[in-house]
Amino acid sequence: MLPENYQPAAGLLKDRVILVTGAGDGLGKAAARAFARHGATVVLLGRTVKKLEATYDTIEQAGGPVPAIYPMNLGGASWNDHGELAATLGREFGRLDGILHCAAHFKAFARMQDVEPREWIENLQVNLTAAFAITSQCLPLLEQSADASVVFCSDRAGREAKPFHGAYGVAKAGLENLSRAWALETADRPQLRFNSYCPPPLRTGLRQKGYPGEVLDSLPPADSVTPQLLWLLGPDSRGQSGKAF
Repeated sequence: MLPENYQPAAGLLKDRVILVTGAGDGLGKAAARAFARHGATVVLLGRTVKKLEATYDTIEQAGGPVPAIYPMNLGGASWNDHGELAATLGREFGRLDGILHCAAHFKAFARMQDVEPREWIENLQVNLTAAFAITSQCLPLLEQSADASVVFCSDRAGREAKPFHGAYGVAKAGLENLSRAWALETADRPQLRFNSYCPPPLRTGLRQKGYPGEVLDSLPPADSVTPQLLWLLGPDSRGQSGKAF
């Protein structure tokens, strides 16, 4: 269980380097800003440079540590591209203290039999394969941290099969298994932890795609759950690994 009414300390993430995928919009953007406010140097990864620059500007204007921008189209990225990301992080920072996997690909709900081949491949590539590849390539850097946390953003459809969630639900279910498997395999390295996090319905573009008839303004903003992500990425969640929050 996540702690209720958690109040993160002002310098909770001071001197930490945290990679956030999907940092140009929605939950990824909100999390990146929150991490920077609490002292982290945030690496902003996403497909659209203009959106990443907007996140960068808000962090800089708020007086946080200078972030870094790393443009990457996860839908078309190769294994070598993920390796270059890890090499760049190692060269520029020397270590990595956390990854928040927020990047997501989703077009619309559909029956399994109606999922087009390209949509199936892109869903698995962005929602599952990229999270695996980035974590795998960055694992040596994470091992150099005294306290590293990897969080995979999941979905309710990843924890219980739901109709019409298509490839998206399948990919999120794989993400849950991936998180638990990595936690079990690194149980001998207590400085590492791997968890999944399923946010509640939030006022984001991704939510609007899935529920176009919903009144988006009735939902809480993405900023409302950043205290939970600060707990998961920060030192107060030490010892918690292999769990589905």
